[in-house]
Amino acid sequence: MATTATEKKPLIEGWTEAPINLEWPERYVSIAAGLKFSLSGLANIFNSPFTSILKIGAGGYLINRGITGHCEVYSRVGKNSTEPVNVNIRSSFTVNKSRQEVYEFWRQLDNLPKFMKHLESVEVLDSKRSHWVLKLPANVATVSWDAEIVNDEPGYAIGWSSLPGSTIDNAGKVRFRDAEDGKGTLIDVVISYLPPAGGVGTALGHVLNPLFKKMVDDDVRNFKQYIDIDENPSAITSQLHSAVV
Repeated sequence: MATTATEKKPLIEGWTEAPINLEWPERYVSIAAGLKFSLSGLANIFNSPFTSILKIGAGGYLINRGITGHCEVYSRVGKNSTEPVNVNIRSSFTVNKSRQEVYEFWRQLDNLPKFMKHLESVEVLDSKRSHWVLKLPANVATVSWDAEIVNDEPGYAIGWSSLPGSTIDNAGKVRFRDAEDGKGTLIDVVISYLPPAGGVGTALGHVLNPLFKKMVDDDVRNFKQYIDIDENPSAITSQLHSAVV
């Protein structure tokens, strides 16, 4: 039976073509980074052969990734199309701080980049509005937007959302509850990054990807470690002293 124009015939019997799961903006970045790695490796092949071989290998992978439009890592985490990824993070954990103390820390939104490494900065503009700057992969550029506090229950909850027309739609909600044993605070966090509609959203598809989603999830969980370390400054001083000695 003849194949129709919309059907894809395998090039080799029993072999199926890998799905394209990268939009062109990310493919361009991948090819450019691959060329940079490859040229750097070739230029230093005699001075640092081992490092150069690694660079050439990484460069070849990135170039192939960009040309084919297929990323095997994305496929393994379930992304098999060029549709932008909606990043929705939900996490709950307990920290050894009072509810009011934790609320006050989160309410000051410019504290967030201290443990959320995907954020370049958050500048508080007034009692409700703030300016956010997001790091793009490999620090090639940044994306910024303004947000405002949409829900504020002192000691209990904070909610924020990006303003209409923002490059990336971002929203977050954090609730604080006393731990059941009376020690510490139970924190429920929900954070979302959604691409806007239209061409801008498609162009930013390479920002909101499965790897970015994992990074945001890790950053949220870093708060527990950050606050626990902050809880014992003498230990940090001791470690720094040991490192200097």
